[in-house]
Amino acid sequence: MLGSLDSLTLAPTADPHVFVAPDGKRLSPPTGWACLPPGDAGLTRRVKQAGPSWAVIEKRGRKAFSKGLWAPRENIERARADLEGERGTDAYAKKRQADVARRERTQAAYVVTFEQEVHGFLAFSPQWSAHAATVARLVAAHATPVGSGTVARTARISVAERAEAAVIAWMRHQTTAYDQMKIERAPGRRREVRRELAQISRAVLDLHRRDVPHAARACTLCTAVASTLLAGELPPVGS
Repeated sequence: MLGSLDSLTLAPTADPHVFVAPDGKRLSPPTGWACLPPGDAGLTRRVKQAGPSWAVIEKRGRKAFSKGLWAPRENIERARADLEGERGTDAYAKKRQADVARRERTQAAYVVTFEQEVHGFLAFSPQWSAHAATVARLVAAHATPVGSGTVARTARISVAERAEAAVIAWMRHQTTAYDQMKIERAPGRRREVRRELAQISRAVLDLHRRDVPHAARACTLCTAVASTLLAGELPPVGS
């Protein structure tokens, strides 16, 4: 079959055995091929290295989701057996523990760095410094978890840019009515609403960058901070 000896990236269809190639052609796996489900990056990598394979990727907006890897069944079984043998050794267990510890240290350091970047972006005046510390901690706790899919996890922009975007996103959900809005299904309309709310959020932030008193009860940010403190939901430092 056309493409059976190639390593391709295909799009899924309603038929689990029919896929769409970049050129629009519809392909079905050759006889003797099987699907390796997503979830084991090490096994997937070995199967790809063993020979031809088809990666099935579903795109939803800007996100891409793996629907599995099709490859010769014998390649999958051999790679799985080899990997299981290696993973059963003491050496692998020790390496795994070391890798987990290293990732945890890296993550903990990133949370601290990100919280500092958020605090720097806020740049609240001394009168509102306590609010700055609270917001920085809340934004970092929300945005930095591994696998959260937030802007804080992207490598496409600098940490400073991630911090700014994370603050605006947090403000959108915590200090505006965005989550309750009924936004019409028109091209670009949701993006437009987000831009409008971002302008409002920046104005609220600017209000706290000046040592000028304002009515805290009428301030959406002050209200959000107060509610968090009252509920005892403030995460620990570096969480």
